[in-house]
Amino acid sequence: MDAILIKRIGLTEDKTENDQIFLLSVPAGEDSLAHRRHVCSRVIPQSQFSLTNWLDPEKVFGRKAPLHVDLGCGDGSFLCAVAQRLPNKNFFGIERLSYRVRAAARKAGSLNNVLLLQIESSYAVRYLLPARSVETFYLLFPDPWPKRRHHRRRLLTPDFLSSVHMALEQNGTIHIATDHLDYFRKIEDITRSAFGFARVEPAIDLPPSRFGLIFSQKGAPIYWLALRKVSPVT
Repeated sequence: MDAILIKRIGLTEDKTENDQIFLLSVPAGEDSLAHRRHVCSRVIPQSQFSLTNWLDPEKVFGRKAPLHVDLGCGDGSFLCAVAQRLPNKNFFGIERLSYRVRAAARKAGSLNNVLLLQIESSYAVRYLLPARSVETFYLLFPDPWPKRRHHRRRLLTPDFLSSVHMALEQNGTIHIATDHLDYFRKIEDITRSAFGFARVEPAIDLPPSRFGLIFSQKGAPIYWLALRKVSPVT
């Protein structure tokens, strides 16, 4: 495994008996040393999972259950709230920034159905989540990159949506929220021309995310869009 690549995308390499492993997530007990130091307590051997192999959610979670994925989970507020509501589902929180992963890990310490993966969302969706493995994606308040010269950095692109389609099971959904009207209109343009999706009513009973609360308290409008996969992967 390329150490430069590992460092660049935010995984941690450790070598044990000539095995390379990367840290995936916590749960740790509230009073455990791992929880207090925010150290991930579950390690995934490269022999089972790597940067170039699909993850096996059933093996990672130790049970078979529908998989939900929070893309850019931030401090884990939404992730943990929805995971508490739906204990019969498995939840991946995917986040790039280390300090946010640590905050989410603290919140997820007592939840056995939550795992965190520190990596770029686009990489995880395209290369780590198996085809037809995800019941629901959440993409809440992705960075709008409002300056025109930065638009190429936006997460939601036709290629990204194609990867989402591949990872979703039949009739699986993705819920998208943003406070940025220009970005929302661009998302609508992308989704209108996307293959294999139907626009559906967004879920109205989801718990609020941290950014959702901030924008609501400011009186800013929040734009929602939900898509359901209606055709199989070809």
